[in-house]
Parts: sequence; structure tokens; C-alpha cells
Amino acid sequence: MKFESLCKRSAAIEAESGDLETVSLVAALLSESDEDLSTITRFIQGRVFPAWSSETLDIGTSLCHVAIARAAGPNVRPEDIENRLAERGEIGAVAESYDFGGQQGLAAFGAGGSQGRLTVSEVDSELRSLAKTSGSGSQDRKLDLLFGLFTRCSPIEARYLARIVLSEMRIGVGEGAVRDAIADAFSVPADTVERALQVTNDYGHVARVAREDGADGLTALQLEIGRPVQAMLAQAGTAAEGIDTWGEAIAETKFDGARVQVHYDGTSVSLFSRNMDDVTDPLPEIVEFVSETATVPCILDGEVIAIDENGDPLPFQAVLRRFRRKHDIAKMRNEVTLELNAFDCLHADGVDLLDEPVTERHATLRSVLDGSQAVSETIQTDSLDKIAVFETQSLEAGHEGIMLKDPAAVYSPGNRGQHWLKRKPDIETLDLVVTGAEWGEGRRANHIGTFLVSVRDGDSFAPIGKVATGITDAQLEELTTLCEPHILSESGQSIDLSPAVVFEVGYEEIQQSPTYASGYALRFPRFVAVRDDKTPETADSLDRVDRLAESQ
Repeated sequence: MKFESLCKRSAAIEAESGDLETVSLVAALLSESDEDLSTITRFIQGRVFPAWSSETLDIGTSLCHVAIARAAGPNVRPEDIENRLAERGEIGAVAESYDFGGQQGLAAFGAGGSQGRLTVSEVDSELRSLAKTSGSGSQDRKLDLLFGLFTRCSPIEARYLARIVLSEMRIGVGEGAVRDAIADAFSVPADTVERALQVTNDYGHVARVAREDGADGLTALQLEIGRPVQAMLAQAGTAAEGIDTWGEAIAETKFDGARVQVHYDGTSVSLFSRNMDDVTDPLPEIVEFVSETATVPCILDGEVIAIDENGDPLPFQAVLRRFRRKHDIAKMRNEVTLELNAFDCLHADGVDLLDEPVTERHATLRSVLDGSQAVSETIQTDSLDKIAVFETQSLEAGHEGIMLKDPAAVYSPGNRGQHWLKRKPDIETLDLVVTGAEWGEGRRANHIGTFLVSVRDGDSFAPIGKVATGITDAQLEELTTLCEPHILSESGQSIDLSPAVVFEVGYEEIQQSPTYASGYALRFPRFVAVRDDKTPETADSLDRVDRLAESQ
């Protein structure tokens, strides 16, 4: 398919406001995609690689701005791109506003008239080549490749290429719409598509299997060691709610650590974060432990926590010092000791266990790890008193609280439901996306001093408050460094940021307020931590804030 054809279809989808109509348009596009089906399924979500893949283009907004400026002509500077971005609001509209057919583009390729001739497969191939560019001078080579693509783009192609490059497709097509479109396009049940997506985490692959092999092919798809899936999530709840609903509850320790998915193929170990990033290299002691302990190939779910010299747990921030590490890993291993606490088994010895009850999965986990103390401690009871005692023991041991699980619950990747409940004894927190900021004053003038935080609201983000307390000077310096690459524009002290960084924010109360677009404001918000393990797409939603506000 011509890339321009895909872009025109994307524009039609973007212009459609109805959910059913959007699904219908996407289904029609997928059914006509031929050999480009997998690529198009990813492109319309702003993806080049499958959701499970850790591979990225590694192109920030600044590099994209430079590429657009170069393609637009010798008189256009990156600053001009930023100024036009402030006017037009998003990078696609900026790229579309320039004529990339000038002499600079012609000189780069030695021929004219190439605009509108790009194919989807060519764009995919070029972007994958760009992603593989590494080493000395890699940024310059990435810039050259991206510049070359833009010079071959018609205006509408430039619009969507810029969005794909920055993973901001913005056509109103979420994961649910793609799932339903695959079902409609190839006449397969939506729940069968959903299940296939859960075990593969690859929309492009699922679309192709649905077209070629139908529902039977989708049903045959299984977990694959080395290919991470989304983690099952918990919602807030009480022990009484759990017992009333389930009859009995499994209580287990809630660790103040970082979620990891462990993949062991019988020889090698791979570790993935909650965002499915590959974190194998920074965690060598976890790799060693699994290699020495696991009795069969497996996929495990658990948390990595940091411990002191006495084996007592350290705060979550200590774990992040290791997760962020790309260099001096041996040195950091000596400074921060990590251990695995496994609480679930998704696959063992060639058998998927997602549909088994949690009691069976936990029993298999004990067998896989040969009775190791790394398996989380649990109790199963209908007694609130016993759960209270277990919670007290967990807190006294320095852990965060307890989890409550339905003994009959299956493992549902990516879903947050009533089968897992989390109890925390301390203040409630929200995981919020930083979408704006303000430069500090006085001794903090060179650092960001205030952060505008937002909740997820569909495909956009709605502000809910500003955070300026609970942050030390050292943390401000680190947070400024973290946020600066995502600055879109500045006006005086105010900063507009692209949604990229997620903060855990504590608060005392959620109040209704006309000040923010969310309709709420946080009372006494304070910074708790950076959630490196979360993306803006997995931050807390406005629906959750609605529920929390109602339950206060």
C-alpha cells in the first residue's frame, strides 16, 4: 500500500468522532491491507514495533524538530519548528505545514517527483534501519535517515510520519478499537481476539493470524518465553469486600518494589519491567538466582525489592537506582542489593497456566522454584482477624501492606479487576502524568520548581493539580534533567511538556474544582516518586479518580 493512501485513510479515521464508525473505518482499512497488514495495524497505533518489544526508534522531539527543519529548507531553523508547534499544538500539523519538495530534498536524492511514492513497507523498513543505528555518530545517521524520509513526503505523509516517529498517532484509535476492528475485518469473535492479544501482545501478528487462520488460529496462540505480556493489575479494596465476594481470600505481602516478569527457557533468563522493557542486564543477581533455582522453563510474575545488610526491605527509590542503571552495574550491585519475590506462574514446562486458578498457579510456582524463600508467603482464609494479623506482620517486616486475591481467579494480562485487591494502610496515591511545569525562583531559578500533573482521560490528559512539595533540591535537579527532553514550548515561567514522565503523587483529599479540566483538584498534593515502571498510557485514569472521589 502507498504510504499516502494509509495517511489519507488515517485522516478520515481522525475526522470521525463516532466509536462504531471509527471501528468500521479501521476494519475496512485492515481488510484491504494485503501484505502490509501487520505494519498498518501497528502504524495506526503510532507503533513501529510490537507492544512487547523493547526496541525503540530512540528519537526525541529535538531530533525530530531538526529533521523537519532541514527538510523544510535552509532558511528554517529548529526554533521555527518549536514556535510553529506552540501555534498549532501538535507535531503532525507542523510537519504538514511545510513544503518538503524544494531543492534541498531533490539534491539529497538526485531526482525530483518522489513525493507521494513512498510505500508502507518502505517507511517501515527505513524506520527499522533507523532504530538499529547505534554507536559513535548514531544520532547524525538517524538524523540523515529521518531527513531523507521527510524529503520524500507529501504534506499529509509528513503529518503522519512525524506522529509515528514520536509515537503520537492521535487519530482516536485505541487498543479496544483495533481489537474490535480485527474482529470485524476477519469475522472472528472479539473475545477470541482479546485472548490472542493477551498472550501475544502483538496486534500486527494477531491481525495476520485472524486473516489467515481465523478463530481457530487465534485460539491456538500461546505464551512464548522471551515475549513479555502485560501484567495483571489490582484495584483498591478491603478484606471484607473480598471475603463477601469470594467466600475466602488469599492474602499475601505487598512488596515496595518494582514489578518484573521472569522468562527462563531452560538455559537463559530474560527480565522485563511492568512496561515490558528489558531489564535483564541491570539485574544480574536475579538472573543468577533464577538460573540456579528454576527447575523447568517458565514465565513468572513478581517484584524485585532492595534490601539492606540485614535483609530488611529498603524503599522503592533504592530499587529504581538499579533499574535505571546502564553503566557501572557491578559497582551498583555492591551498593544496592536486590532480591526476587515471586508471586505467580504464568507458564511452566511448556504449559500455559493463565486459565488455572491462582491456588494452582501458586502451587506450581513453589515447584518451579523448588520451595525457595523467594516464593511469596500467603494465607487463605475467611477470617478478617487472621488477615489483620497477617497485614500487621507484613508491615512490621517493612513491607508496603498486603494484596488480597480471589482463590479462583485466572490470570488476565493487562486487566485491572475485582479479583485482585490492594490494601495500603497509608495515604492514597495516584500515578499522574507530568504535562506542564514552571521554572523555579531564587536559588531554584535554574530548575523546574512546580509540576502540572494530569490524569489519563481517553487518548488525552486532564490536569488535576500542581506538585511543588515533597521535593528536595537534589531531586529537583534530577527531575529537571528528566523532564527537559520533553519540553514542547515555553512562555515566561510556564513550560508545556509532552506526556512522558509519570509521578506518584500523594494527597489528603480529592476535591471538586473548576480550576482544572479534570473537574478535580488534589488537596495537599506531594511528590512521592518517579514511576519509571509506568508509561502515560498506564497512569491513573479519570474514571479511577471519579471512583475515589465518590468513596471518600
